[in-house]
Amino acid sequence: MNFKEKTAIVTGVSHGIGKAAALKFANLGANLVLADKNEEGLKITAAAARKIGAEVIALTLDVSDEQAVCEAVEKAEKAFGTIDILINNAGIYNTWGAFEDSDPESWKQKINVNILGTMYFTKAVIPCMKKNGGGKIVNIGSVAGVYGVTNMADYSMTKGAVIAFTKVLAKELGQYKINVNAVSPGSIDVTDNYTNPMTEYSFLGRAGTPEECANVIVFLASDEADYVNGQNWLVDGCRKHM
Repeated sequence: MNFKEKTAIVTGVSHGIGKAAALKFANLGANLVLADKNEEGLKITAAAARKIGAEVIALTLDVSDEQAVCEAVEKAEKAFGTIDILINNAGIYNTWGAFEDSDPESWKQKINVNILGTMYFTKAVIPCMKKNGGGKIVNIGSVAGVYGVTNMADYSMTKGAVIAFTKVLAKELGQYKINVNAVSPGSIDVTDNYTNPMTEYSFLGRAGTPEECANVIVFLASDEADYVNGQNWLVDGCRKHM
């Protein structure tokens, strides 16, 4: 796979899957527009990508801020001329408990980031992709949006929405040669030294790595995936439904 002269926007890059995807794109020659509200983590990822040799624009922003998203896309197009790839990775999931006891403010936060953030960035890049004759959009879902995860009702709901959004957009945008797919990770070890094996959640008996998710994300963004559209790829080691 070669992304030379292509521009990829990746959101949520301060750690984990987003960081792994950004660095893989960098290794394969892409120009990068990296977005995250975690300024310190964003700087670290951007520096690592530049060290590889990528041209990088790093933007500190909250994807739930529609105006900031539109301005980011304008900056990207002005700097690089095209936007070929969008990876909607930014998301939040940091709650656990019975829905009955959950806080509506937490629901709203997840809706704003996981759903609306994905929608804002997607809507903003479509005109550029259409003008350029095509593009690739990869949304990050979750097995929670496929199976539903107990004690994560709000997160499961938002990721189910992202998967449905993916399928609809693939139908709407296919005529413009814009492919839209989703990647739904299972249990992924995002600790620095891979110290959370989570052996109980998959039939492979281990957690996945951010790099294993990034491999699928980058494939779906490549020319090799030109006839893959509207799909939700599970990267879950054959999930045990829990």
